[in-house]
Amino acid sequence: MPTERGLKVLQVIVEDFVATREPVGSKTIVNRHGFDVSAATIRNDMAQLEEEELIAAPHTSAGRVPTDKGYRVFVDNIHRVSGLSDAQRRAIHAFLDESTDLEDALDRTVRLLAQLTQQLAIVQYPSLGRSRVRHVELVPESDTDLLIILILDSGRIYQRVIETAGCGPSVEVRNAVNAFLGGRRLSEVDACRPAVVEAVSERARPLSESVLDGLASLVDDTRTEKLVVAGAANLIRSTGDFSGSVTPILEAIEEQVVMLRLMSEIQVPHRGVGVRIGHETDVTGLEEAAVVAGSYEAGNTEVAKVGVVGPTRMAYSRNMAAVRAVASYLSRLFADR
Repeated sequence: MPTERGLKVLQVIVEDFVATREPVGSKTIVNRHGFDVSAATIRNDMAQLEEEELIAAPHTSAGRVPTDKGYRVFVDNIHRVSGLSDAQRRAIHAFLDESTDLEDALDRTVRLLAQLTQQLAIVQYPSLGRSRVRHVELVPESDTDLLIILILDSGRIYQRVIETAGCGPSVEVRNAVNAFLGGRRLSEVDACRPAVVEAVSERARPLSESVLDGLASLVDDTRTEKLVVAGAANLIRSTGDFSGSVTPILEAIEEQVVMLRLMSEIQVPHRGVGVRIGHETDVTGLEEAAVVAGSYEAGNTEVAKVGVVGPTRMAYSRNMAAVRAVASYLSRLFADR
């Protein structure tokens, strides 16, 4: 682990390289950042950082650039993420408050995040199975057709018509379903089945089974998750930050199953962000990329993730702040629905 001054040297190397795309030398560090030591002392610090594989020489230049390991140490030692300006926060609220429904909100979110960070932005659709049940309503449409209206804590509403032998005790079944499923994950439908069936009268049990089957089928039908992506042009403009073409990165992002797995694996602290750098992504094509992800929640339960993908030479603090702000806004949006 670097010394305290070594960490500061690493920090300025990362920040200067991100800002200029030029290798950073000891004289530049002393002259630009006011270290109260000689350039020779800084060179010794840099030699130690290089020995620890945190920086490297890209060519014969006297300057150094961060390695993936160096970026990781830098990110892990960011004690205070620079926040967004008041104007940026107002812009987020004004733009996203105009959304008409969930799909529109996520579409606006991904475009806004791409604009704020100048990276490729991704937003994961809420997972229906992980969402919690706010309310279930049963509406008889005929003697044999019953409309199930499912309202989730994420604000999403699903409807399904089921055929029954008779819709008689629908109020009794509705009350039992809400009593045992309300506030629980939709994926727990089968686990709650015995309690719901036991709670209703003998006459209502066939209908309760049919309603629970209908709810379970909703989970199965919407099990496939998806991502919304925006800002591919931002990635293309960063071609100079990659050793080759950006095509492998774009192809990796197109593989939604792979990206969904990556997003699910990124550990995100409550109201924080998680970062994967280079080979940490464990995704072919993203070896020279970094992913910054945050979670948006409903009822203190993670619903899905939002994030950005870009070169490892990115403004981590700024991007982490933008992802966290947008994720926080989405969480408030779901809480208000």
